[in-house]
Amino acid sequence: MDILYLLIPVSLVAVFAIGALFWWAVNHRQFDELDQEGQRILDDVEG
Repeated sequence: MDILYLLIPVSLVAVFAIGALFWWAVNHRQFDELDQEGQRILDDVEG
């Protein structure tokens, strides 16, 4: 039972950290035009 006093705060900190990273990625347009990079690889012509 004592381990819950450690695991609950640690899990809450982890949830807030993941949420903050996701918020940062969305605000810095990390998820815009996801298909563009895949298409660029396919259309890459060397020479």
